[in-house]
Amino acid sequence: MTARAEGQAALVVELEDASVRTPDATLLDRLSWRVRAGEHWVVLGPNGAGKTTLLSLLAARRQPSAGRVCLLGHELGRVDIRTLWPRLALVGHTVADRIPPRTLAVDVVRTGASGALSPWWEGSRPETAEVARELLRRLGCDAVADRPLESCSQGERQRVLIARALAAAPDLLLLDEPAAGLDMPGREALLAALEHASGTAAGDAPALAATSVIVTHHVEEIPATTTHTLLLHDGRSVGAGPIDDMLTPKGLHACFGLPVQVHRDDGRWFARAAPGWLHHS
Repeated sequence: MTARAEGQAALVVELEDASVRTPDATLLDRLSWRVRAGEHWVVLGPNGAGKTTLLSLLAARRQPSAGRVCLLGHELGRVDIRTLWPRLALVGHTVADRIPPRTLAVDVVRTGASGALSPWWEGSRPETAEVARELLRRLGCDAVADRPLESCSQGERQRVLIARALAAAPDLLLLDEPAAGLDMPGREALLAALEHASGTAAGDAPALAATSVIVTHHVEEIPATTTHTLLLHDGRSVGAGPIDDMLTPKGLHACFGLPVQVHRDDGRWFARAAPGWLHHS
């Protein structure tokens, strides 16, 4: 019986014993994992856990060395990945570094629908500018719409890039440590924007991101709208499921290798090492 026949949401991501190996290391080791439409996942793990490697698989930018990876119902290695790329939106530093810094924020967003890096590709269609401005407004960046990207703060640039990714109406939004390097105001503005994008906005406006995966190694950077968690350690899953079941002292200990205290406040998560852990490790 199919997932749809059982009344479950369609599978967006399906990994079965997926591994990624290089001549020197195993980056992901026999990872099995599923993401269904409408879920919002956070992938947690220390440096070197395999988080960025996993995102490269989910963005169809890398093939597994072994096992099976299916994205949007298509198996990597048996599909023209160019047909998947428009449906998979990756927000990361590599994209940001390739956009001309003097491009106006509204024009950066306009390029999202085509994947171009310069606005000349878009011509002069006014409707694309209207959509771009609305996306910036919903992510709290309407004030910077007519400013060059280089004049925006790091947090504003991240939100502009997320708006750019959403302009393509992707089936899966992928974010690689979006809050890295942000100060507290920048982080809080970013998380508010992500929560707005994955939740239902005021009135009848639908969610902007139907399904998402965020990679981080700080639980404080998890949006309150996150529904599920994958815990990685040394390229292996040490837990995957609803966020309330995963973000426990036991789960985070297995993930980060130290005793952790964790609590939730108004939908947001906070964690710290247990007192005295260094002297008992």
